[in-house]
Amino acid sequence: MKFVQRTRGLAGAIAIVLSLALPAMLVVASSADARIGGGSSSGSRGSRTFSAPPSTSTAPSAAQPFNRTMTQPGSPGMSAPAAGAARGGFFNRPGMGMLGGLAAGFLGAGLLGMLFGGGMFSGLGGLSSIFGLILQIGLIIIVVRLAMSWWQRRNAAAPAAASAYAGPAAGPDVGPGAQQSYRTGSGFGIGATAAPLEIGPADYEAFERLLGEIQTTWSNGDIGHLHTLATPEMVSYFGTDLAANKARGVENKVSNVKLLQGDLAEAWREGDTDYASVAMRFALVDKTIETATGKIVEGSEQPTEATEVWTFARRRGSDWELSAIQQT
Repeated sequence: MKFVQRTRGLAGAIAIVLSLALPAMLVVASSADARIGGGSSSGSRGSRTFSAPPSTSTAPSAAQPFNRTMTQPGSPGMSAPAAGAARGGFFNRPGMGMLGGLAAGFLGAGLLGMLFGGGMFSGLGGLSSIFGLILQIGLIIIVVRLAMSWWQRRNAAAPAAASAYAGPAAGPDVGPGAQQSYRTGSGFGIGATAAPLEIGPADYEAFERLLGEIQTTWSNGDIGHLHTLATPEMVSYFGTDLAANKARGVENKVSNVKLLQGDLAEAWREGDTDYASVAMRFALVDKTIETATGKIVEGSEQPTEATEVWTFARRRGSDWELSAIQQT
């Protein structure tokens, strides 16, 4: 009985600590992610929305999946493995259905029994209960093994499907020069692989210009100008974030944006639209001020650095627009 009481007391203490720590964590995250697109991954990358862009020297870590996107997993061009990538947890894998639910239920019941003093295998009494226990353990083992076998077969089939899709997009061989590193004064260079879509110096200059101009326009709260720099989907997210800041009585001010390093992760064409995903590491002064008083409530006057993957889209005959921002 004393052990049960101590266990319950420990669980209560942990719950109290978590309840106190969570708001502080949210405040820290909010203060560090006040800039445009900070803290979340938003937008669309065409048919590659649910595929992570290749890592580069600028962003060696994988880009985070999208928190906000208008692209539906079941839309044309979306493969099943990519669509399922947004779902997490072993017992949440797509296709597991009743098997996953049974396994999760058995394990959950056992853990709850331990927490509330009944023991992992509470209720055992007599030979019949022992046989029931053995049956449950055997069923759990079978379910887990079936699920793991199914998931391994699915993962094994995914690379083959991805190769079949990526093959035609590679385009004709553009010669040995395609693999040579391209550098500009701004620090842009080719990242993981040569791009099927040719990206030249003028494109890199446009990407750098958009990086600074979009941040400045966001800082000014100019939705009208943002419509000329980003896709309607991205502008809708920016408008929502600006409205949330206004409701809090604050404004996010970004200044002194400077590109430090950039790499092209991948570039491709879908119909009349070109896409280019670019990893960028940049410096900026990011602060949030109270509208009424001008007092800094988040951030500071000191420059900070950020690394993000920006995807740009361009319809034939038009200029590049921001289509997505992903955190790394």
